[in-house]
Amino acid sequence: MALDMGNFYKSEENRFTLSDFAQLPPPPPFEGLSGWVRGIVSSWTELCVVLFMGALLNLAMPLYGQQWSALVNQPPFKADNPLLLPNGDVMVHQFETNNWWELTPDNTGDYIYGTWTQLASMPSGYAPTYFASAVLPDGRVLVEGGEYNCPSGSCSYSETNLGAIYNPATNAWTAVGSPSGDSEIGDAESAILPSGTFMLGSCCSSGAAFFNASNLTWSYPVGSGGGNFSEEGWTLLPNGDLFTVNVINNPNTAQIFSTSTQVWNTLPDPPVNLVNTLCSEIGPAVLLPDGDVFATGGLNQTAIYDPATNSWSTGPSFPSGLGTDDGPAALLPNGNVLLSASAATPCYSVSDGTQFFEFNGTTISSVPNPPNSASQASYVGGMLVLPTGQVLYTSQSNQIEIFTPGGSYQTSWEPTVTSISTTLYAGSANNVISGTQFTGLSQAGFYGDDAQAATNFPVIRIVNDSTGDVFYASTHNASTMAVATGNATVSTEFDLPSDIETGSSQLYVVANGIPSAPVSVTINPPLQTAAPTNSSSYSTSGGTNATITFTEMLYDSTPGAEIYWTVPGCAGSVSGSSPIGSGGSFTLVYQSGSDCNPSGTMYATAPGHSQSPTVAINF
Repeated sequence: MALDMGNFYKSEENRFTLSDFAQLPPPPPFEGLSGWVRGIVSSWTELCVVLFMGALLNLAMPLYGQQWSALVNQPPFKADNPLLLPNGDVMVHQFETNNWWELTPDNTGDYIYGTWTQLASMPSGYAPTYFASAVLPDGRVLVEGGEYNCPSGSCSYSETNLGAIYNPATNAWTAVGSPSGDSEIGDAESAILPSGTFMLGSCCSSGAAFFNASNLTWSYPVGSGGGNFSEEGWTLLPNGDLFTVNVINNPNTAQIFSTSTQVWNTLPDPPVNLVNTLCSEIGPAVLLPDGDVFATGGLNQTAIYDPATNSWSTGPSFPSGLGTDDGPAALLPNGNVLLSASAATPCYSVSDGTQFFEFNGTTISSVPNPPNSASQASYVGGMLVLPTGQVLYTSQSNQIEIFTPGGSYQTSWEPTVTSISTTLYAGSANNVISGTQFTGLSQAGFYGDDAQAATNFPVIRIVNDSTGDVFYASTHNASTMAVATGNATVSTEFDLPSDIETGSSQLYVVANGIPSAPVSVTINPPLQTAAPTNSSSYSTSGGTNATITFTEMLYDSTPGAEIYWTVPGCAGSVSGSSPIGSGGSFTLVYQSGSDCNPSGTMYATAPGHSQSPTVAINF
């Protein structure tokens, strides 16, 4: 009988790592713990010994969830919108500035013990608050609009139409122009469509636009409809369409944007009032694992939309007087939804603070509140689902908390890996991995018009077997950004960090905090490029042929790997390939004749590597 410890986390106060006990391997984050326990104990007796010794060492081992832990290294700034980068780091905006920061987990993959690095600032004059944002399929980050702009530390209500795109590879921002004729973008909604296209709404018009990431330009849906998108949120459905509940035009009506026809279509009205008309606000709408949409209101009512039957049902209510007049929600790995709510009247009131709840598909139940929430309204919050399955919570302050949920996920929700090279190289780029459900069952992170924190893209975590250290690859160019892709084969490219530890390792594909089963891989050192060595030992035969022996230029133990050599000169060049061994020598037969000069240079190349230095050849 195996013990399921899928919801067993380290806590801030009692950081539990069995590497401190008998030098056992450290536990991987969240999802790997059940396998880790099975790997170190083979019976209940051994498990009891481990638990008993842990108690003697005063190592508390929480077997429950629904708890908050403060970051050990709190940010030196006020944090609002968080985004998950494809390399596993978290990119966080500094409230009311043009500054951004990056949170990197520690060597065990623990974000609670992560460290901060300041990133490049946005272009001068653009410092948005309440804006649209997304991680694009190529790994860049796009930010558009802003209800307020705070370029010099003083914020003004502007509904700005400025935008910028960030490249993590170069740590640089580039200004992006606004859609034609759109003088205001403001606190806009946005979504990445299954094709990978970024779709942007507008705070103050009925327009929507598509972003062309290759040339930083905009185009427009061919269809019509949609009305004024102000204060709405867009929820990506499994069929690729976008769901929304209208707030300004025809409040409390629902629509779907068809990505095939590019037309907004009318849905049945929700059975309850979801819009707080006192301030024209609504709560987030979350796609659940079963394909339904759980829509929360600016008042205390909720509703559930079933796309399969195009019908609504009334959901559970928040306690009287509470609602979500803007606020975040996160789909937890266990299938529940983490929610926040505060006083619905007057709008944005802090009289009741922000209170936190979980929706389990049927009921809404209270969960513990993080510190400082008693003096905050729901709209200040931001939630991001981490690769560990935990949720990072920001609140426009320098206090960031991480929520650890209880329960576990269903096996059918896991990504699966069907194809990957099990021999990988540190620093290698554009590796390909294929499988199913790499983009998760949902966008997972929701808010609405002021912030988006979707994580429906693959993250690759690699755990070294010897040290237990955790590394993340950088994923890019996923074959789809659709959600709930089922048994369809999907793929992504990934780059390995140059400093990843070598040796036997376990690779996981993670989507929305849910990991695949581990795949055993071997991480080799980077392919080494060296100049060919001229042996100065030549022989000729009849004055027409010459030979040169050269030392192998690329070291790689992969069976069947080849180096490619080129000797310019005779009718362009002479080229060929030779198997790569462990540093031996090869002989090149160089054809000499009256039409070429038997002298020049030699160099080597290999897939994914730059050309080697050259060496002179003189016959």
